[in-house]
Amino acid sequence: MLDEGVASGGRRLKTIADLPDEVFDEARVAAVRATGLLDGEPEAVFDDLAELAAVSVGVERALVTLVDDRRSFWLSAVGMGALSTGERQNAVQESPCHLLVATDQPLSVSDAAADPRTRGLAVVGRLGIGAWAGHPIHGPDGEVLGGLCVLDSRSRAWSERQLKTLGTLARAVTAEIRLRHALVTAERQVRELESSWRASTALARTLQQSLLPPVLAQVSGVETAALYLSATGGAEVTGDFYDLFPVSGSRWCVVLGDVCGKGVEAATVTALARYTLRADAPRHLSPSRMLDQLNEALRAQQVPVGRFLTVVCAIFRPEGDRFVGLLCTAGHPPALLRRADGTVHELFGAGAALGIFDDIHLRNVRFELGPGDVLLFYTDGVTEARQKGGADFFGEDGLARLLAGCADLSAEQIITRVRDAVLAHTGDEAGDDTALLALRVPPRPL
Repeated sequence: MLDEGVASGGRRLKTIADLPDEVFDEARVAAVRATGLLDGEPEAVFDDLAELAAVSVGVERALVTLVDDRRSFWLSAVGMGALSTGERQNAVQESPCHLLVATDQPLSVSDAAADPRTRGLAVVGRLGIGAWAGHPIHGPDGEVLGGLCVLDSRSRAWSERQLKTLGTLARAVTAEIRLRHALVTAERQVRELESSWRASTALARTLQQSLLPPVLAQVSGVETAALYLSATGGAEVTGDFYDLFPVSGSRWCVVLGDVCGKGVEAATVTALARYTLRADAPRHLSPSRMLDQLNEALRAQQVPVGRFLTVVCAIFRPEGDRFVGLLCTAGHPPALLRRADGTVHELFGAGAALGIFDDIHLRNVRFELGPGDVLLFYTDGVTEARQKGGADFFGEDGLARLLAGCADLSAEQIITRVRDAVLAHTGDEAGDDTALLALRVPPRPL
């Protein structure tokens, strides 16, 4: 019989006494337990991100792991087979994830049995780990909760792109955990402050802003501007959102959407949509494929009836002094393309809203932006804005005429003009939340 702490190869196994102090930090351990995810059943959102990590780096096994002061618990265990709750864990000193806790840095090991950082870990032999890579996941205040890890049964080198993808997906796991914490906190505070309309309104708007990019990304050669305008007197978080982010190489993705309904459920769908699109975008160059994948995720999550999502998504890249791209709409109003000569065209790829049907018949349309051209995305809060004291809507034709008259205006000025026109139409009483996003290629200098 082997002595305790000695592996069959004669190497000494790590014990609890070998662990760094960070593992036992009381605030960190409390943050792990406060997630409410320890000993929880597998959840599709974490399984989806773990599976995406495995596929992205070309392995069969991936784990979302939470680490307290006694054990590493597998919140998700893709490629590990059917496991009971008791089987989805191991002692903290046996798992590489305590190294993520100690350093709060990504870790990649090409030969786990030989690398001095991992060769003393019992799980390396037990799970037959040849190569291992992990990226920390964090709690609301930055505490290291554990990691998103990928395992290969053979020794291998990890590419920079694979590790970057793993980091992106780990941040998506972190965002999901933080969103849950924010929603739980928000719900508790709303209940406590139910008698105060002003306090609940401020809380809802804070959560709404957390679902939008804090700063809109800047694309070389393109002016960008966006706006979220809340409904007058609105006291609930809504599902309007927009995003702009790099995809791969010189390509960029822009997305704007609207979840039907309000409240925490709508915010949850919004968060799922944003992080799914960001995580999935590097794998596809087709907006329709991205939205198909998002529809599958919404259907798998069993989004409540009535919480469907309309969205417009475009992927574009520079080509000389112009930008070319593909655009897809899913139950959403068409984007408006204003040419430098003032003509306005609709860009519309017919398709059903997401989260209702399995087959939504999406298709892409091609577009090109030249110097002086503008592409405007909007939610129906613009076109369905009702005239104060009357029944007239602002309407698609009204928006097209307004955009046609925006000669020589920057993207920011165009967004401001649309906002002011809508508020003038409604008498400064917006009946619905509104999101706007504009892309403009500056004209050539004279």
